[in-house]
Amino acid sequence: MAEQRQDDQHFTTTVEQGRFCAARCSCGWRGPARRARSKARSDAESHMSGE
Repeated sequence: MAEQRQDDQHFTTTVEQGRFCAARCSCGWRGPARRARSKARSDAESHMSGE
C-alpha cells in the first residue's frame, strides 16, 4: 500500500481490490479502480494537487 502525506487534512493510500487498485483519501475522496498501480498513485497525486 503506497502512502503520501502532504498536510494534516489529507492522507492518501492505494487499496487493492482484486485485480484493481484504487486511490483513497482521508477526506473521503475515492479514485476510480485502475489496473495499473502507477495510475492509481497518479490519481492520488492529482487529488493532492487540487486538479
